[in-house]
Amino acid sequence: MRMRVVAVLLAAGTAAAVLGGCSDEPTGTEQNASVIVPGKPGEQASVIPPEDAGDHQQEPALNDADVTYVTRMIPHHQQAVVLTALVPERAADARVKAIAERISVAQDAEVTMMNVWLTDRGKAPVGAYGQRGGHPHAGDPALMPGMATQERIDALTAARGADFDRQFLDVMIAHHEGALAMAGEVLADGVDVRAQEMAQDVVTGQTAEIGRMQDIRDA
Repeated sequence: MRMRVVAVLLAAGTAAAVLGGCSDEPTGTEQNASVIVPGKPGEQASVIPPEDAGDHQQEPALNDADVTYVTRMIPHHQQAVVLTALVPERAADARVKAIAERISVAQDAEVTMMNVWLTDRGKAPVGAYGQRGGHPHAGDPALMPGMATQERIDALTAARGADFDRQFLDVMIAHHEGALAMAGEVLADGVDVRAQEMAQDVVTGQTAEIGRMQDIRDA
């Protein structure tokens, strides 16, 4: 009888040891595991110690740099679309017509995406030339790099043929270079992942278009 009691006690002790080994308590290795933090678009992920993970989790989903970029880039794009609308009846070079159509389609779609971004984050969408939330001067060319002045637009509107082609390319190259500067600011200072992705798309697309327009102009 005594041997049966001892056997039962030994079995119970073994079961307890096994259950203890299956505990959900983290091991020392798990507690010290590094945390991988995704990088910004185009950047590699970084590895941080676990004690710093809480700081990254508390970072804001977006900041002023993100909102400023989107609300300024929308009227910047809108002006580009207005400028490309001058091309079909004025340009002589088929290559100018083709690049203008590409710019118009791409930037019109990006305006829609950026307004969706604002709405999804509880911000008022931008109307024509940045008339948003009672701030009609949000689209003032003086506030955004590369935007054409009214005098430049008037001269472009009056031009025809080869003269128009040259002026359009000069204006649009400068316009694109301004967009690259704005995108660079949010890529450096922004935190919203979607805003970063949109800015990177601007850099990629407009850098290629600048090269194409320079080739046409200098041919």
